[in-house]
Amino acid sequence: MPQSVDKILDHENLFREPEYQTMLEGKKAFEFNHADEKIKQIVEWTKTEDYKEKNFKRDSLVVNPAKACQPLGAVFVANGFAKTMSFVHGSQGCVAYYRSHFSRHFKEPTSCVSSSMTEDAAVFGGLNNMIDGLANTYNLYKPDMIAVSTTCMAEVIGDDLNAFIKTSKEKGSVPAEFDVPFAHTPAFVGSHVTGYDNALLGVLQHFWDGKSGTAPALTRVPNESINFIGGFDGFVVGNMKEIKRIFELFGADYTVLCDPSEVWATPTDGEFRMYEGGTTKAEVERALNAKATIVFQEFCCEKTTKYIKEKGQEVIVLNSPIGVAGTDAFVMALSRLTGKPVPAELEKERGQLVDAMADSQAHLHGKRYALYGDPDQMLGLTQFLLELGAEPAHVLATNGDEKWATKVQALFDASPYGKGCKTYPKRDLWHMRSLLHTEPVDFLIGNTYGKYLERDTGAPLIRMVFPIFDRHHYHRLPIWGYEGAQRVLVNLLDEYFEALDANTIIPGKTDYSYDIIR
Repeated sequence: MPQSVDKILDHENLFREPEYQTMLEGKKAFEFNHADEKIKQIVEWTKTEDYKEKNFKRDSLVVNPAKACQPLGAVFVANGFAKTMSFVHGSQGCVAYYRSHFSRHFKEPTSCVSSSMTEDAAVFGGLNNMIDGLANTYNLYKPDMIAVSTTCMAEVIGDDLNAFIKTSKEKGSVPAEFDVPFAHTPAFVGSHVTGYDNALLGVLQHFWDGKSGTAPALTRVPNESINFIGGFDGFVVGNMKEIKRIFELFGADYTVLCDPSEVWATPTDGEFRMYEGGTTKAEVERALNAKATIVFQEFCCEKTTKYIKEKGQEVIVLNSPIGVAGTDAFVMALSRLTGKPVPAELEKERGQLVDAMADSQAHLHGKRYALYGDPDQMLGLTQFLLELGAEPAHVLATNGDEKWATKVQALFDASPYGKGCKTYPKRDLWHMRSLLHTEPVDFLIGNTYGKYLERDTGAPLIRMVFPIFDRHHYHRLPIWGYEGAQRVLVNLLDEYFEALDANTIIPGKTDYSYDIIR
């Protein structure tokens, strides 16, 4: 074999060795046994308008959706509260997926436990799993709070979390006064943003409405503080620092509801931190009294927003402020709520962003982009691309609805660069493939899974959407605010220049534009 002590090959070279090539050819003949020419013919057909028309007519099949399931969002929320353990009522396999998904993106361990439901629980219910699981979690990991959510199995059989948690307390799994907020997060409907919404709502209801009937409901005593909800955000480590900085520049009294930025950015100093940072229980209770709540993701927090409004607070709903206009809306809202003028430092940063955009707009002007991801981030990125004079030709959100599509269309209609651009709610990445083949663009904005679209269609991928597995530390830098917009601008420009260099690299043939000054 090609691998030996004296000859150690890395994986990208190992499978190119003759022995492996022979093995793979034999495997192909045994398992597949279709002529290469026939395969090529069918592949080429899938790139045509005829195939696209058939592709867009399917209504009973989803191929590679650009979303994850509800419990992933619930685990995100649990990690945003101080010394809180996420407890998923379901199978171990599901929870392994949530842990690995976050760990691969943030490059940090993500704590989450399971009630370890198996076949017997699927038949008889998972009460015993809940009783034992809560007891183990409380005694082994010593959290201050356990946040419970569900997977498909628990929801299909109809397990009642409220009743199960009460019974577990009666059985002595955890003390009667111990905080166990919960949310039903069926994985077969909605997406990770729905799960975020349900889980955050569950936490707020637990503390504000009397802890499932075990304590008096809190009475709102309005003060001048402001709450902030960021929503499900794959760039939370960098973004949260930036948002806190902006609040502090205004001298605002603020509370972040759900802040996992520290648990996914713990230092290496010899001490393992299962819990780090996060919103405390006292802060959650105090948040009821705030004069207003600023929400950065309208479509990620629909139920939570409605609930907070019902409590008497003003709610300002924005859509992932990326770029000038998006950040302006946030800054002006803070100025109005605090009664203070916009700090000079922010005015300067805004001017620096506009200057950077002016310096580089000639390179991005008129470039066509396809982008996919969560609804609110797509709104923010679309708005910024239009500010740059770029054309967001295809904007797709598998978890977007017609209301979202209408908001994106309004952005198109308000800009000369939006003419001919289209939005695609409830579509998947196989739809995106058809679009890229039949209506090509210059660049694709998406997550790691877009690299297969890049290879298939030739559209260079810009990684700006969760999850990002094949690049490191993107989450540590902000994309929100004026400073974050500069980072997004640099990412767009870097990929443009990389593509330009790749297209002009052959000496004596294409290198007439292989310049050292851009």
